[in-house]
Amino acid sequence: MRLELAEFPVASIKLAERLHYAAGQLTVDKSAIEQSVLQEGRIKAAWLDVVSPGDRVRITGIRDVVEPRVKVSGSGQVFPGVLGPVEPVGTGRTHRLSGMAVFVTAEYDGMVRAGLGVQRSAILDMWGDGAAASPFSGLNGLVLNLRLAKGLSELTAHTIIQRAALETAKRLAEVTIGLTPEQIETFELGGADPNLPKVLLIQGCLTDAGNAHSGVGYFGLPVRDSLATTVHPNEFLDGAFTMYATRCLAYFPVTWDWQNHPLLLGLYREHRRSVNFLGVILERIAFDTFHGKEVIAQNTAQLATMLGADAALLSWIGSGNAFVDVMLTLQACEGRGIKTDLVTYEYGGKDGVDSPLLFYTPAASAMTSTGSRDRWIELPAADKIIGPYEEIKVLTYPGAPLTSARGPFTLDARDMIIGGVDYWGRGGWNCAAF
Repeated sequence: MRLELAEFPVASIKLAERLHYAAGQLTVDKSAIEQSVLQEGRIKAAWLDVVSPGDRVRITGIRDVVEPRVKVSGSGQVFPGVLGPVEPVGTGRTHRLSGMAVFVTAEYDGMVRAGLGVQRSAILDMWGDGAAASPFSGLNGLVLNLRLAKGLSELTAHTIIQRAALETAKRLAEVTIGLTPEQIETFELGGADPNLPKVLLIQGCLTDAGNAHSGVGYFGLPVRDSLATTVHPNEFLDGAFTMYATRCLAYFPVTWDWQNHPLLLGLYREHRRSVNFLGVILERIAFDTFHGKEVIAQNTAQLATMLGADAALLSWIGSGNAFVDVMLTLQACEGRGIKTDLVTYEYGGKDGVDSPLLFYTPAASAMTSTGSRDRWIELPAADKIIGPYEEIKVLTYPGAPLTSARGPFTLDARDMIIGGVDYWGRGGWNCAAF
């Protein structure tokens, strides 16, 4: 499978009456996008805003973030299983509008009032300390705001929001068809020196059997109740992986993250140079019993062994007991002679002195931290609010009071900031030894 990813950088966005791209400026047909979205009758209102890095703006009600992409050759289409048929992707050429994102915000009343199934939205500051906490603040943004009908189930609301976001992103990328890209990057496995270390990416995906949705969708199907399976890394680049939940946003990477998975791209860019990248193992984690956790760990390690891996990067999404599955997988891989580096965020509490991990095994001798989830952050007052909510819940327990979204206020964790928890090392953190 050979995929060319053609880049069209976006330096600025403006709203007008036509869709056009030239010299880094994307002009968006405001009326056409809004009217297209409103063809879904359960969307009662839709409007667009534009944000740029440095704007003293706070976006509320964020449900997903998507990079505009469109296939111009090869089989299938971007976001297969959601926008089109379940067809193979990962070949031919795909165009991307880099340096920007579609931020989709939505107002709706969830039916679940407590527990992990509660629908949650996120905020994003485009300036100040809040911006420093999220790499998404560095992107030019087209904000698609939605107001949904009352009484929709979580799954129905998610489906409506996701389709609106992905259709808008694809429609924007179509402006590049027939244009010459600034650069083209090619992705293809195989052809490596057999003496190079054979490396896999093992991607753990938290699922919750008690909910109709899960943290990630593959070809539009929620990942759950399955043993480990291999997937081709090019499928990530064509949108076969999307966010499949609008709950607990900081615990789940958004669609933009799956499109630009930094560990996958890092391994690909070292392929044939320092490593022989074998591909990706997708591992369902968060089994309810310890027996299930042991089975998935051994199943994943066995699959890695059969693929001939010498080493693996092990990453995950989620929280809670899902981390037990991850550590047992690491232990099983090391037991089979596969050298494993765990890439994970930490806890650590407000001051970073609490226990950083929920579970540990002595086999975990190589770990890479992507930073703390627990560090408190002070957000200043915003000059402008974009999105459906002028008031938000800083605390998320049932019955928590509302506070002005303009702030200022204090967050006791990064969960409420979109991109505030860095799973895969995209934030470019560094450390100092004392």
